[in-house]
Amino acid sequence: MISSLLILVSAATAPALDCASPQTQLAMNVCSFQDYQAADKALNAAWKAAQQFAQQADRDSPPARKADSAVAQLLAAQRAWIAYRDAHCLALADQYRGGSIRPLIKNTCMTDLTKTRTAQLREFSETN
Repeated sequence: MISSLLILVSAATAPALDCASPQTQLAMNVCSFQDYQAADKALNAAWKAAQQFAQQADRDSPPARKADSAVAQLLAAQRAWIAYRDAHCLALADQYRGGSIRPLIKNTCMTDLTKTRTAQLREFSETN
């Protein structure tokens, strides 16, 4: 938590970084966090489209029970995925506890898994 806060404070006060070729561990950490933020933004857009698709599916074929609705199932899957992503990336990063590379490891993991999930949500909402 403190290391993430330091990255954010450093990012806010540091000169513009060349994220195409970061030269320091701090720059790599900050740039990897920016990459994660961009991936998360794309995920949120894909999530909205997937929700709309699920809502339309429910309108076209109402479920017998609300818990069986496409929206409810999609939401349950997303919540489970978020819990998995966060726990997995934290476990991966904790191998480097105390090291300056830890934020880079966590951010890269979060970015990779988020991009994969974004593709899955896009595929879901583009079905049929």
